[in-house]
Amino acid sequence: MNYQHQKILGTIGLYLLVAVIALFCLFPFYFAIVTSLKSGTELFSSTLWPAAPSFKNYIAMFTVAEHPFGRHILNSLMVSTLVVIASLFLGVTASYALGRIQFRGRGLLLLTVLAVSMFPQVAVLSGMFELMQAIGFYNHWWGLTLPYMVFTLPFTVWVLTTFVRDLPKELEEAAIMDGCTPWGIITKVFLPVMWPALVTTGLLAFIAAWNEFMFALTFVLNNNDRTVPVSISLISGADKYEIPWGKIMAASVLVTLPLIALVLIFQRKIVGGLTAGAVKG
Repeated sequence: MNYQHQKILGTIGLYLLVAVIALFCLFPFYFAIVTSLKSGTELFSSTLWPAAPSFKNYIAMFTVAEHPFGRHILNSLMVSTLVVIASLFLGVTASYALGRIQFRGRGLLLLTVLAVSMFPQVAVLSGMFELMQAIGFYNHWWGLTLPYMVFTLPFTVWVLTTFVRDLPKELEEAAIMDGCTPWGIITKVFLPVMWPALVTTGLLAFIAAWNEFMFALTFVLNNNDRTVPVSISLISGADKYEIPWGKIMAASVLVTLPLIALVLIFQRKIVGGLTAGAVKG
């Protein structure tokens, strides 16, 4: 077997491997879509496509008064957006201080910020519960912004600090010569070149807040203020023996599609933001 044949076989093997990985990753989502289009006894069949596809499960998610799924989606959207805005604002300002200003203990402070994200949620649950009650954030959807930032802010600060640290010092020096204040340097000089890192960290913070379950279940008891992960977990059938798989899968598809759309739209900037600062020269 010559080199040309080996190269062709290697290419074919690579594409087959990619196809297997893609099938492994996409099949659960495909199965969720198929199940969401089934109803009745067809839910228990193993067919790869329903004999009579129906959107009844999707319609039911928005027509049950006792389970305002549309309101829950809106709650998740608003709290995730607030988390992204707050995380990026604090992350950008903190990254400027940690990445460009020399002061004693800077490295230790950055490691401490990163170490916070390593704590499991249950470790801070009781303390956060007391804090939420003390400041009046308990049982409000917008109050979830504070606990969510416990695990979105450290990652945001770490990535943005790495990005800011690698920006050319000449940009900052020229801005200082022109009379720019630190806030002016951040907003007029650094922000225009930080879009890849901002999109990456903002999208990851949005996904983390959108999918969070434990804090949302613990800190919000009012049904109208719940978020979608908790909403899906509370979907019930006609009686205690029925598991409404069709509705659960329909809800899962509905809350997954926006995330897929965001990733596809910003995929180039995500890759650029994650690799920022990895290679110099």
